[in-house]
Amino acid sequence: MQQKELYQTAETDSATPLAARMRPTSLAEFSGQTHLIGDNKPLRACIEQNQLHSMILWGPPGTGKTTLAKLLSDAIGADWISLSAVLSGVKEVRQAIEQADLARSSGRRTVLFIDEVHRFNKAQQDAFLPHVEKGRVIFIGATTENPSFEVNGALLSRVRVYVLKPFDEEALTQILTRAMSDTKKGLGRRRQTLPKSQADTLLRAAQGDARRLLNLLDLASQLTEEGAAIDAVTVSQVCSQGGATRFDKQGDLFYQQISALHKAVRGSSPDAALYWLCRMLEGGCDPLYIAQRLLRMASEDIGTADPRALRMALDAWDTFQRLGSPEGELAIAQAIIYLSVTAKSDAVYSAFGLAQKHVKDTPDYAVPLRFRNAPTSLMQNLGYGKDYRYAHDEAEGYAAGEHYFPDELEITQYYEPLERGLERKIRARLAALRELDSEEKNRD
Repeated sequence: MQQKELYQTAETDSATPLAARMRPTSLAEFSGQTHLIGDNKPLRACIEQNQLHSMILWGPPGTGKTTLAKLLSDAIGADWISLSAVLSGVKEVRQAIEQADLARSSGRRTVLFIDEVHRFNKAQQDAFLPHVEKGRVIFIGATTENPSFEVNGALLSRVRVYVLKPFDEEALTQILTRAMSDTKKGLGRRRQTLPKSQADTLLRAAQGDARRLLNLLDLASQLTEEGAAIDAVTVSQVCSQGGATRFDKQGDLFYQQISALHKAVRGSSPDAALYWLCRMLEGGCDPLYIAQRLLRMASEDIGTADPRALRMALDAWDTFQRLGSPEGELAIAQAIIYLSVTAKSDAVYSAFGLAQKHVKDTPDYAVPLRFRNAPTSLMQNLGYGKDYRYAHDEAEGYAAGEHYFPDELEITQYYEPLERGLERKIRARLAALRELDSEEKNRD
């Protein structure tokens, strides 16, 4: 049975990449991002009220940041100046401001668009402040990185941040359909067809990135004879070359995914933890980084509830270093599953934080003389080690009632083991020791 052919093309010749040719020229042609430009949404309201303001558009590659900025500028009839932070500096910014001032003297507004604004250093970003403050330009920056970390706080306070999302399947399907059917800018009159199964493969490989989708489609079309159907082998070939997993190795997406992995382990969900592990590995994450992160999980989220977890994490790290990839990745997966299913406790993590705060909030009291070693006669004469109670010589191997803090401080409890795993026994043991302390105090 012949598959349904969803898309039919008609011809044009152009050396310009398909993604560039298909860039929307009006908001009506723009697919997706309806949370920003849909009816009664923020950017739609800006256009309707003719009151565009300075902003930063933050989102993954291929989500339409540059295109949307240009369409917003066109919608209010503003002049357009575009600079790339990779190629431009303060000199180019100053020239752009002078150009904007000339336009302003003639009653025209100017949109100054900065692509990859996060690549400007903080001093360069400061150059925009007075011009944005005085309204000399409508500043629009585009970034794939989290503005909270990559954009100067002073600039950030003067603009609004809008988050662009990866395109959903519906929006990508609209983009794909338009590219296949457009008789002027699209693939043209090549008389090619794209069966639904091949279209679905391209949509999955795009991972929400419209530019990637169109680049993959363009390449598949070039590898297919005119008038023929774009087949599964061709689509599979171009998708494998295009890279199907979005992962930036060091930017915001990296930290989102490692955070999801950590929270899945903490939440005792081994299956979800494995999913995020595989997402990160597939995207090119260094497995050793994940192995290092497991050590933190073992201490922060498990601690003394199951001390074996730390050993398991260390063994996974060591195994990967010995075996390498991909064999060593199985040891990391094993450790992740173990950490996910074992008893959880943040008692160690909390106790450490409380102790740190207590130390910062109190003076540096001297070590009591009884706890100081006395390797010389002078130290002995000064009272070092005098009246020290050797716990092993005491009943229960415990010096009941002893005060191990500085004498100026009261006994403070930081560590509160939970009723989980080994900590259940630790909790009972500490309770018994405190009872001995209480008995000793009553005898005094």
